[in-house]
Amino acid sequence: LTTKNGGGSEIVEGVISSNEWYDPFVQTVISVLDGYHSITGLPWWIVIASSTLALRMALLPLLVFQLQKMKKFAELMPKLPPPFPPPLSGKSYIKQYLFFRKEKQAIGCPSALWGLASISVQVPCFLLWMTSVRKMSMDHYPGFDCGGMLWFQNLTETPHGAWAPIFPILIAGLHFTNVQISFRMASDGKVTGILSLLAKYYKHYLDILTVPICLIGFCVPQGSLVYWLTNSSFTVVQQLSLNHPPICQKLGLPDKSTIKNEETTGTRIPETRSSGAGMECNSMKNEETATGTHEIIFSKEGMERRVSAHNLSPDELVPLSIQLLAKGNKDKAILLLRLALKKDPEYVTAMVVLGQALLGKEMLTEALECFEGAISKLLHVGHPTKDEEVDLLNIASQWAGSICIRQGKDAAGLEHLQRVAHLREPDDPKGKAHYIDGLVLLASALFRDGQKDEAAKHLRKAVAYNYDAYHEFLQQCLEDSDNVHATGDRKNP
Repeated sequence: LTTKNGGGSEIVEGVISSNEWYDPFVQTVISVLDGYHSITGLPWWIVIASSTLALRMALLPLLVFQLQKMKKFAELMPKLPPPFPPPLSGKSYIKQYLFFRKEKQAIGCPSALWGLASISVQVPCFLLWMTSVRKMSMDHYPGFDCGGMLWFQNLTETPHGAWAPIFPILIAGLHFTNVQISFRMASDGKVTGILSLLAKYYKHYLDILTVPICLIGFCVPQGSLVYWLTNSSFTVVQQLSLNHPPICQKLGLPDKSTIKNEETTGTRIPETRSSGAGMECNSMKNEETATGTHEIIFSKEGMERRVSAHNLSPDELVPLSIQLLAKGNKDKAILLLRLALKKDPEYVTAMVVLGQALLGKEMLTEALECFEGAISKLLHVGHPTKDEEVDLLNIASQWAGSICIRQGKDAAGLEHLQRVAHLREPDDPKGKAHYIDGLVLLASALFRDGQKDEAAKHLRKAVAYNYDAYHEFLQQCLEDSDNVHATGDRKNP
């Protein structure tokens, strides 16, 4: 490489030769950039910007892999016992930690060190690239004096003139934007107490840092500013993309927007095991955190651990909500059920239970929407055949019919209840009991509608199932039916 004054080779030698420990790495980057410039013939500012984008794109798979690992970590950690025993519990720290490690390995929980994977690679690469470009700018690398465009023609100079504030203001603005995006996406209410306070002050520190960054921008060579601007711009796009729900879903990443600002709940539960969670608990109590939200606290063998409702799957949220309903805590049960449906909109069981909870609060219209939504999903591909689906359709039809009748829509209510009669009779005792209840409810509606013979037909099935419970209803229905027929015969001799 040579310049017009013939001193290019000496300049290159001066740039590459140095005595710092990191010089071999800097020399490698400079050689790569120089080779890229020589092969493509692109202006230096494009070389710097495009190589920065290439570097960030190369690091992106590592970041995605890290986020996937941390998603799994967040899902599995609440299911593990604490690594250390509670104070004054008398338990051995070593035994407790070994037990924690054993359980952690058994369920395949990733290491927390995965949280440092991306930053441990990205920060050194950022500093290395920045140092290399800065060294080339400060040492007047061949071509840098005319490798820019518009107001930054000379990449070796610091910003000056009327257009000098452009780079510093853009870079400072991007820094501020990145801070706001980062903390907005991270503020889901899970961090409380002293950590929340530290995070608040750290954000204020980063916000204030915007001013020094803007001032520093006036003292940095324009070649370095091109790199800095490109890197910050990519970070903004990356953060917005990785927090976009469709992209998160495609990459298997946690969708932070769905869990932000959700309210978590808790109460005390007797000995139970949440479905699919593997979390056996002796008690669960309601405790309010410093931020005013609630957390679920599981205790087992003298150990306590907090579990956010956000970290529970729909299969875990629904049994928990049923237990809350059994204790009369409808409001918190409804919150958990809505969260379960937000996580899985196709979860029919959650729809039916939510409908029952809303019905308990006399929210008839909302409850009817839940029951009819469940019916629609169950009948989407024809009549269900599995026992569980048949039972859900039976229950949803009963409640939907009852609500319609209460609202004065007798025809719609009867249509829902008649669906029960067309279902096959379940074999399991619980499902069969629900089926008979549906037939009795249908018979009652038919009786009020004047269809007493049809009502008696369904009541006979109920009597065959439980004579003591239903034979009086059948007798009354038959007597009224006979009276109707006798009256009709007298009118038409």
